Amino acid sequence: MNNLKYFFSISFLLAMIMGCTKNKFEDVAFVAAASAPDKVAALFNITQDNTGLVTITPNGEGGATYDIFYGDGNLIPATVNAGDSKQHTYAEGVYNVKIVSHAINGKTTETIKQLTVSFKAPENLAVTAVADPSSIYKFNVSAKADFETMFKVYFGDVANEVPITFLEGETITHTYTAIGTYTIKVVALSGGAATTQFTKVITIAEPVLLPLTFESATIAYVFGDFGGGAASVIANPHATGINTTAKVGKMVKNPGEVYGGSSIALGAPIDFSANKVFRMKVYSPRVGAKVLLKVENATDNTINFEKQVVTTVANAWEDLVFDYSAINATKEYHHIVLIFDLGTAGDGTANYTFLFDEIRLTNTIPSVGITLPLDFESAGTTYNFSDFNGGVATVIANSHINGINTSSNIGKMVKNADQTWGGSSIALASPIDFSTKKNFKMKVYAPRVGVKVLLKVENLTNGAISKEVQVLTTTANVWEDLTFDFSTIDVTQSYQKITLIFENGTMGDGSANFTFFFDDIMQTTGSVIPPAVGLVLPIDFESTTITYAYTNFGGGAGTVANNPSKTGVNTSNKVGKMIKNADQTYGGSFLTLAAPINFSTSKIFKMKVFAPKVGTKVLLKVENLSSGAISKEISATTITANAWEELTFDFTGIDVSKTYQKVVLIFDLGTMGDGSANFTYFFDDIKLN
Repeated sequence: MNNLKYFFSISFLLAMIMGCTKNKFEDVAFVAAASAPDKVAALFNITQDNTGLVTITPNGEGGATYDIFYGDGNLIPATVNAGDSKQHTYAEGVYNVKIVSHAINGKTTETIKQLTVSFKAPENLAVTAVADPSSIYKFNVSAKADFETMFKVYFGDVANEVPITFLEGETITHTYTAIGTYTIKVVALSGGAATTQFTKVITIAEPVLLPLTFESATIAYVFGDFGGGAASVIANPHATGINTTAKVGKMVKNPGEVYGGSSIALGAPIDFSANKVFRMKVYSPRVGAKVLLKVENATDNTINFEKQVVTTVANAWEDLVFDYSAINATKEYHHIVLIFDLGTAGDGTANYTFLFDEIRLTNTIPSVGITLPLDFESAGTTYNFSDFNGGVATVIANSHINGINTSSNIGKMVKNADQTWGGSSIALASPIDFSTKKNFKMKVYAPRVGVKVLLKVENLTNGAISKEVQVLTTTANVWEDLTFDFSTIDVTQSYQKITLIFENGTMGDGSANFTFFFDDIMQTTGSVIPPAVGLVLPIDFESTTITYAYTNFGGGAGTVANNPSKTGVNTSNKVGKMIKNADQTYGGSFLTLAAPINFSTSKIFKMKVFAPKVGTKVLLKVENLSSGAISKEISATTITANAWEELTFDFTGIDVSKTYQKVVLIFDLGTMGDGSANFTYFFDDIKLN
């Protein structure tokens, strides 16, 4: 502080000399006579973050300014006033910093101070070194630390290994070429000599691949248990029947979640290119235990596919079949998940202890299995339904023994809330023979008239090879025999699956209203035979034995009603009624006939209409039973209001080589209805003239 004292004293004297009017003091020789700066030094403050940033503060006696020579090759000094500092960034090392102190009279004094810049070793090093889910040979490494500048990683599988350099936030992936034990080493660099290291010993074992037999002494079968499930590999305690292998899998379902189970990761994605049928041997303590087999993607479990079947024997090995023909084979699946009795909490007892073995992919259903006709009466046949999107099919004792069906066992389908196309499939042991029999018959017991029943046949591995036919029920709460016309099926293809969907297009709710029964699925010859009493032309709505089952769409609502005006050309008692509600501009309804329309003698339709306004457009359309693309439509316009008139529809140009069993009606096509009297229409006596 002495130099500052001298500086302020001199400044004070000069001010007095300049401000005095009576006395002049012009002799400043004492300034020139002042001594050179003394006790020159410097204070170094090194930032402790491995950046090399140093704050230099020169000091001493008699110095007004200071020059700082950094000593790192930078020849241009920094100049600071007394009491000020300067910051400079150094690499790690030892430097001779020269400080030159300048007095106000120009005299200088210099000194050299040694500066040592040393970086601290990185701290809090955290390394992640884990196997990649897609392959047991692949490992991913990332790291973070305090005071680091970068990282180097050694994977330990080659001699004279050149490390890979990476930064925090990056992930390095390495693929090993063989099984074995390796040491992964990660070095965190400080920017200088100080480092911090991490090592991890990893073991790459023989990969788990299909088929899963649990017999290998060199494979580590590592299960991922969840929700109370506990899986392990044990000696086969029941080496009998179809399974006499030494080792099997064991699953104990302990108290926990109703979905308790276990998974196992495979060493490579499952190849579904050729084989899409899983088979697994299971030993269950009881009949009817649900067995779910699921496959998942290793990193995204939303990519998955599952099938559930039911055990049919107790305390004996059986070979269960899981049909995966509908799986999306473009995705990758690395994990196999097993859940026994999904939906029921286990208790860890023998009643919740299951054995499993020989999980493998095949391309065929067992040779001894399900064949046509399907009557559900065989005690030696396992009827494995493959349910989808809310449909649940089972075989039960006949709960409605009456009429045309007094058999002991029947099929039951409950349509739960999920998708509008929910249903179930069953795979046959061999392809269906369509060489002579091209029609199906099936007994159905439905809770209401007009239930849509879709029967579809499919190729076992390619769902695109299929044919479906849909018919409507005509009775409620009584068995009826429905007929499905497959006469146009491509017989060059093979079909081994039968799929059933009830009320396709309508969401189920699992109630009695969406519970259906079916039986005696069989092939027949000849043309489709309509019900003994069915809907045929002409349609006059007067029959007390015919059910007029409307299928409504787009806001249309068709019913049978009393004639609102028994006058003029129509004095009948019953008529058809259509209300067009707000929904679609094409809202309407159709009736399905028991037999195709006969256009051989006449192609002119007549229909009586009672409309609320003149100029009402009336569209009459005929359609094929199973293909809406096969159709013909004609429109006519009303010329009276609130009175019956007879409209004519000329179908002269219709393709008579096709068959038409649906009569479709749309009023005011192109205009949205509102459900009012202005959009309420009556019609009657639909006939070929």
